[in-house]
Amino acid sequence: MPYEFPYPSPALAAEHPFVALDVEHRSVEEMRLAGRAFNDRLGRRRSVRSLAPDPIPLDVIDQAIATASTAPSGAHLQPWTWVVVGDLEVKRRIREAAEEEERQNYLEHRMNDEWQRALAPLGTDHHKEFLEVAPWLVVLFEQRYGVADDGSKRHHYYVKESCGIAAGFFIAALHEAGLATLTHTPSPMAFLSRLLGRPDNERPFVLFPVGRPLDGALVPDLRRKSLSEVRVIVGDVPDALR
Repeated sequence: MPYEFPYPSPALAAEHPFVALDVEHRSVEEMRLAGRAFNDRLGRRRSVRSLAPDPIPLDVIDQAIATASTAPSGAHLQPWTWVVVGDLEVKRRIREAAEEEERQNYLEHRMNDEWQRALAPLGTDHHKEFLEVAPWLVVLFEQRYGVADDGSKRHHYYVKESCGIAAGFFIAALHEAGLATLTHTPSPMAFLSRLLGRPDNERPFVLFPVGRPLDGALVPDLRRKSLSEVRVIVGDVPDALR
């Protein structure tokens, strides 16, 4: 059935550049095989808190960031900045500041009892040694608004949603490269803006320590929800789609 309102319209295509989509056509069986293979690989991904200090070349990190930056974003404004830290002294200062915030969270009950009970099976506490041991720290900053060359502000749209999707791409890219990470979000995170000298329009979104897993690293034995627990189908499924 032809589109009644085709995209792009002739008027839009005449005013803004468009290119033909580079499509890889796959058979249904190829789709299934590729999907299963990708699911199997990501199914082995875990958040790792025992990272090895083994050096990782910067270009490997850059490639993961480049992959993450292919994520869709509101109005294609890509409202993110990736700050990469390998300097030992800066990593030490980040660890100290993060542990101070987390100490208040865990030991001074800035996190309520319910939250702490939920975290108990993971065994997390205020010690964040991995922030100093990991060869790289990558901090994703959300750009709350853009700044033009003349200093004027530019509105950004769906900033948190855009950064969340990009963060997911980054995690997947690291896993594909054989690296491990975890999403570390000490609350509050304003110290990252201060230590890393970021401008007022940026706010820390998530901190990723990145490296190889330490030999013999252990992770919690957790069960992920099954497909039936996370997927809902509304209405009938046409036979052609089964």
